[in-house]
Amino acid sequence: MTSETQNKKFRVGIIGLGFGGESALKGFRLLSNVEAVALAGLEEDRLAYLGDTYGIPVEGRYRDYQDLLANEELDAVSIGVPNSLHAPIAIAALERGLHVLCEKPLARNSEEAEAMVQAATKANRVLQVVFNHRERNDVQTLKRYIDEGKLGNIYYAKAYWMRRRGIPGAGSWFVNKKMAGGGPLIDLGVHVLDMALYLLEEPSVLTVSASTYNELGSRGVGFDVNARKSGLGSGYEVEDLATAFLRLSTGGTLLLETSWATHSSAQDDYGIVLYGTEGGAEIRVKNYNTENTVTIYTDVAGVPSEIQPRVRGGQFHNAVTKEFIERVAGGNWSLYNGSDGLRRARVIDACYASALQGREVLIEA
Repeated sequence: MTSETQNKKFRVGIIGLGFGGESALKGFRLLSNVEAVALAGLEEDRLAYLGDTYGIPVEGRYRDYQDLLANEELDAVSIGVPNSLHAPIAIAALERGLHVLCEKPLARNSEEAEAMVQAATKANRVLQVVFNHRERNDVQTLKRYIDEGKLGNIYYAKAYWMRRRGIPGAGSWFVNKKMAGGGPLIDLGVHVLDMALYLLEEPSVLTVSASTYNELGSRGVGFDVNARKSGLGSGYEVEDLATAFLRLSTGGTLLLETSWATHSSAQDDYGIVLYGTEGGAEIRVKNYNTENTVTIYTDVAGVPSEIQPRVRGGQFHNAVTKEFIERVAGGNWSLYNGSDGLRRARVIDACYASALQGREVLIEA
């Protein structure tokens, strides 16, 4: 951290009034060196409510994100809008010299994600993706256990996020291919893909063999009736289930499975399963619970044994916003250009290409 930034109060703007936007407001409010001074979004009632709740001055409330970006007092922005707007807003902000925190996925596809990374590199500004589920305490505990070498060489992994009825809003932007880029694979799958690659110490994904299905959503089955998402009027254009087999640079493999709708026992369940030479581990989460989620499988004195660490909770978005500001304050901005989000985007792209072509796809280095 430089002397210039050590005592600096960072002024941030939030673009988007949904879950991502409010989560950013909550996270920034916890940081003594941050002041949220601007907020942008189209829904006037929501803009007023969040502005009043989180103390955004009236003159700092905008309907158009371009007006927010023109605010010369800002140091950084947080982006929580439909996927189709991630790239144009982030690139405009970076070109203005602002640091950017962006909700996942980084973009609808790797082409847009690469343009964002290039913009961050050219501007020498931080670009960070909100991978908040890796900030769960169960994930962090298991990460430390792996880093200690307790599982040995992890050669096979599974990552899944399955729902029985969880399509996020009939007619919403989530089910519009152009606005979202895809269905549960890009929405939920990118989270568990990130968790798995994070735990596995960032191996490269070499090849992908994937299939996608739209068997329920197109028939009006599996929708979350309580979902209130914007963009009503879109037809159902994306998959409702995807599965992929990934070959890794370590010689290991990763099975990825994700769905918004299935005739199954799933509720809103996600997790990671790891098989290693010295032990195995599972994180199993049902309906976002954070207790009793980790099991480690090992041998004690030659006897197969199970360990269940007593972990609960996690910082989620709060940890992400804190890390983002620490990176901005640290000054080594070239280290954080969104490249992890780009790597995930390339894998997701390859999955969709493999499903479309009906064959295994090579991911170029």
